[in-house]
Amino acid sequence: MSKIIVFATPVFFLLIALEFAWSRRANARVPGSRAYRLNDAINSISLGILSQVAGVLTKVLTVGIYAAVFNAVAWYPDLAFWSTWYGVVLALVFYDFCYYWLHRAGHVVALFWAAHVVHHQSQHYNLSTALRQTSSGAFFGWIFYIPMAIAGVPPLIFGIVALIDLLYQFWVHTEQVGKLGWFDRVFCSPSNHRVHHAVNDPYIDKNYGGILMVWDRMFGTFREEEEPCVYGTRGALNSWDPVWANAEVYWGLVQDSWATRRWMDKLRVWVMPPGWQPADLAAAHPKPAFRLEQVQTFNPPLTTAQQWFAGLQFLGLLGAVAAFLWVADSLSFADAALYAAGLFASVWAVGRFMQHGLGMLEVLAVEAAAWASLSAVDLLPGHLLAKPLVMTIAILFIAARAYSTSATGQKHSKPTVLLLASLVFSLAGDVFLMLPGDFFIPGLAAFLVAHAFYIALFRQDAPWFANRRALHVVLAFGATVYAVLWSHLPDMGLQIAVAAYIAVICLMTSQALGRASTLGDAAAVRVALGACIFMASDALIAINKFLTPVPLASFWILVTYFAAQLLIVHFARVADTPAEKTAS
Repeated sequence: MSKIIVFATPVFFLLIALEFAWSRRANARVPGSRAYRLNDAINSISLGILSQVAGVLTKVLTVGIYAAVFNAVAWYPDLAFWSTWYGVVLALVFYDFCYYWLHRAGHVVALFWAAHVVHHQSQHYNLSTALRQTSSGAFFGWIFYIPMAIAGVPPLIFGIVALIDLLYQFWVHTEQVGKLGWFDRVFCSPSNHRVHHAVNDPYIDKNYGGILMVWDRMFGTFREEEEPCVYGTRGALNSWDPVWANAEVYWGLVQDSWATRRWMDKLRVWVMPPGWQPADLAAAHPKPAFRLEQVQTFNPPLTTAQQWFAGLQFLGLLGAVAAFLWVADSLSFADAALYAAGLFASVWAVGRFMQHGLGMLEVLAVEAAAWASLSAVDLLPGHLLAKPLVMTIAILFIAARAYSTSATGQKHSKPTVLLLASLVFSLAGDVFLMLPGDFFIPGLAAFLVAHAFYIALFRQDAPWFANRRALHVVLAFGATVYAVLWSHLPDMGLQIAVAAYIAVICLMTSQALGRASTLGDAAAVRVALGACIFMASDALIAINKFLTPVPLASFWILVTYFAAQLLIVHFARVADTPAEKTAS
């Protein structure tokens, strides 16, 4: 199945290119300026990427459960019958009927909407929107296809008709095709599906059919296209972050479930229609009524250079995903999950860049971190290059920022120097630990100095160890770790070195937590989170080296290490002048 998607991808992109070219014509039904935007198209296709990557991991739900039910209770599992042309057509109609009810549930039950919302978030309607698919639909969507397994449709035939139904729906996501007469009355068409994607009052929750409109006519959910369609969702996403796009509604449901007082309401928020609020939340925080005329297009501006960067990064990710899908069926679940994590992180970084959440060098650092983490467990080549590359890019990022500041006539700030020093010694530690031979002590010493610079950095805008409770808890944790390690350290020199290192990283973490308590802003909290992750990463190193081997230790150590470093680099950027600090 994964290889079929790889083969289909060039066809998808060819048709997208043709649609875009047609939209540039003077007689296009919808002109190019309204038909496509680069950031929206990248976001939609990125969500399709994540959906396919996640699908490799969730096939136990989409295929495994179906096959298990089929093998246990199938009424008419005659492969000879279902393999005939009329058997396949019957299975396809059966599938489309089940899809209708899944699709309808995706609009009228909050839990299912949380998965399906991804497909509706784009404010454009074009062929790239068709690729905008959920990464979480498999968790519950399989329920609606169990009747097919019970009836006896073989898993192979089920997979074929599912693919046919999905591929059919690609072409209906366009505004360049008008009404098609009798075809619109029977089949899902561009006109019918435009209605489904619109947020206009008459169009809400209409036209669910995947191939056939018969189901909508039978069950009263059909609506013909009349007034111009306005696309998106009534609770606008306003983000190009593909991970957040998948999580947004789930997070809102978790918050509502937590905040409401009645236990029954804590459950009802998940099964009521989207937007429903318990009485106590509606009274305290009522949701404003939707007004079509107030819809605004989310479009953070990008320079030409930023657009080229985003486009090139996206093309590189497409190649990486195609390579992953090509070999996905031969990978173990663990290896596929690690690859998927690296791809998710990289796609996330490009999305954050397009909304100005990350800089170009930060995107490259995230991608290098993913490469280094996967190469550490031999899933990708080039580990000797990838691992030091992350800190090198981080140093360049801070240096470029310092240079930009100096170009305005401002002096380099002490915090910038301290942050650069921390990163330089971290890079030295990375290199020492990669050299052939035993350079553990020099590496430990380099990281100790890096942490000392971090302590000095966190001291610049906060008093010493402002949160004494955090200091005591962290020191107690460090003492416990050292007590466990002590008898496993082979000599006194190593015992002293490890004791010094644990003391310094505990002091760094405590100072970061105290700084977060003093400043009270989100950036300081995230820096403190980075420090805590740093401590967890080091604890993992100690456990793996001195106590017991940890499965996939190299991967988890690097993931936590890079996450900690990049959190600190991104959120500990201190303004170079009081005026700049106030403005930020």
